[in-house]
Amino acid sequence: MQNANAPESSLIGEEYEVEVGPVAHGGHCIARTEGGRVLFVRHALPGEKVVARVTEGEETSRFLRADAITILDASKDRVEAPCPFAGPGKCGGCDWQHAKPGAQRRLKGEVIAEQLQRLAGLTPEEAGWDGTVMPAEGDKLPPGEVPQWRTRVQYAVDAEGHAGLRKHRSHEVEIIDHCMIAAQGVSELGIEKRTWEGMASIEAIAASGSNDRQVILAPRPGARLPLVELDKPVSVMRVDENDGGIHRVHGRAFVRERADGRTHRVGSGGFWQVHPKAAETLMLAVMQGLTPRKGETALDLYCGVGLFAGALADRVGDQGAVLGIESGKRAVEDARHNLADFPRVRIEQGKVESVLPRTGITEVDLIVLDPPRAGAGKQTVHHLAGLGARRIAYVACDPAALSRDLAYFAERGYKVRTLRAFDLFPMTHHVECVAILEPVKKDV
Repeated sequence: MQNANAPESSLIGEEYEVEVGPVAHGGHCIARTEGGRVLFVRHALPGEKVVARVTEGEETSRFLRADAITILDASKDRVEAPCPFAGPGKCGGCDWQHAKPGAQRRLKGEVIAEQLQRLAGLTPEEAGWDGTVMPAEGDKLPPGEVPQWRTRVQYAVDAEGHAGLRKHRSHEVEIIDHCMIAAQGVSELGIEKRTWEGMASIEAIAASGSNDRQVILAPRPGARLPLVELDKPVSVMRVDENDGGIHRVHGRAFVRERADGRTHRVGSGGFWQVHPKAAETLMLAVMQGLTPRKGETALDLYCGVGLFAGALADRVGDQGAVLGIESGKRAVEDARHNLADFPRVRIEQGKVESVLPRTGITEVDLIVLDPPRAGAGKQTVHHLAGLGARRIAYVACDPAALSRDLAYFAERGYKVRTLRAFDLFPMTHHVECVAILEPVKKDV
């Protein structure tokens, strides 16, 4: 069956009966047609037999994307998706609603292991990893129950002003009346209940460290902001259609988050971990791995509002020193505010690859880096390896980028001491890792 509106060479709409193979990075599994074509199949599980309908691809494509529309032989790990908006052609926010929670974590572990082997040449044992992906505290729920973990939800708005979520790899909006993985503080705002004429998107933020609630409105060109009347008190921000900046309309321009016994100001929709337990979980994993000592010097790269810099400063004490580097102007302002009681902390604004060489730093005891999804890259990794740190903590939201960078570290004499993985994005394919590296001991 072929889509009548697709180009002649398109295979969109074609259906294949396939045996589903292993999981792949990106929330899908790999299958092959009888003719040998590679399919990336969503809504399937390894070992199943399914009918897969092509959603992207042409005769000349290296691979095709597809959805499992009929399950002929189901995996024992399959469950009925709890969310009515999950499934082929629907909301793209979740990848694994159809898998038991334990199976989701195993799939993520398999992806990490495959990426480590393929891109870094490491087995789990060589990476100091036991192969498990740990759930966050409170997330171990029975099949059919979904953790309400997403404290920040980006709603898309259709032409009629209805709020929803994007379909997978599409600009189309799936209109919803409730997101099951949204934190209670987001759900209780009631964003899905009203219309948002003239808006392109709405981001809802429910701080887990306070009762602060915020919405960030992005109007369509020329549209006026609506009067925001939601079910709970909320501050309102807007995205400037000219420069993309975020400006306060009313209420606080920031939300307050808590981690490591400290309150952190996070302004203008700035970055903070989305899962309510994530900041504390990752901070503890980093500090346990680094074991900071009094008087040591440390770098916190891509430091955001100062989560790791503050934890380091607290542990290295008055005789130690911490330098944070962050590209976002507002995040730097927040970090300086959040860490004002640590005189031995300095925060510099700019890209790490530009600022770090200008600091003149030639040696350091500890390094934390939490780069964006693309990773730190070869140039930055090689620079860091030259600073002689006794330990480096690498926090990664993408196992492929992590594995590439671990290979670059290995080129310059750093090996992985331990790796831990955390399921801080349940129902999705995303996973967070913390790798602790140390220099390879040279034979005397």
